[in-house]
Amino acid sequence: MTKVALLGAGGKMGVRLATNLRNSRFEVDPVEISEDGRARLKSETGLDAVDQDAALANADVVLMAVPDRLIGKIAHAFIDKVRPGTAIIVLDAAAPYAGEMPDRADVTYFCTHPCHPHILEVQDSAEAQKDYFGGIAAPQGIVCALIQGPEEHYALCEEIAKVIYAPVIRSHRCTLENIAVLEPALSETVAATLSLALREATDRAVAMGVPEAAAHDFVLGHLKIELAIAFGIFPEGKFSDGALMAIEKAKTVIFKDNWLDEVFSLEAVKKSVEEICAG
Repeated sequence: MTKVALLGAGGKMGVRLATNLRNSRFEVDPVEISEDGRARLKSETGLDAVDQDAALANADVVLMAVPDRLIGKIAHAFIDKVRPGTAIIVLDAAAPYAGEMPDRADVTYFCTHPCHPHILEVQDSAEAQKDYFGGIAAPQGIVCALIQGPEEHYALCEEIAKVIYAPVIRSHRCTLENIAVLEPALSETVAATLSLALREATDRAVAMGVPEAAAHDFVLGHLKIELAIAFGIFPEGKFSDGALMAIEKAKTVIFKDNWLDEVFSLEAVKKSVEEICAG
């Protein structure tokens, strides 16, 4: 049986992963150093935390459910304790893309990250509809990258990724750079920023006298059809001439001419992940 040492098992993400791993074909050794985390792990999963050194010595795979900014530091602290051929899975591209992983050629590095449930895909239950993060009831896509190591380790690590993020509907093989472009650049620098800007704009409409419930219904309803048109999911839908005119005029007010270049240049992506790792 493949042994997985799960680091940070008592954290919010660690508990999610431990819950999904405990009923899989993998043997999980949960590692948690804090007393609160150990208690949470036991309470929510029924699993007891194990000794870190023993878990690392016996691990075929080390799964790092730890904060992004600590991945490199923690990896350097344990890298001498794992066997040659061990696969180390990280859940974010920042540390490896910033060059913070230990230099050890005889281990595998693999990165995987959830896409989270698709905003426009129909869910088949109320539980799935309310699973915003994923990994509970709603199917989601994932992205995976083999950073270094033998090709056969891709299939093993992808299988673990599908278990921890289950139910998984699609798995996309990417490069490490691809995942760094997706996050932070696309999902955080752009999508999260625009989401908060959208909320600020909605609050401004409310401040101008629009009933809050009406503003929320209006903007979230319009977003559904607008996103479906923009991403080609609703091909028969089209923006009206008035909407197109408003969009063109708004671009010059809201965006700088070269905003895409400033966000998605590889230099900008590298700087962003370095800032994340620096905390």
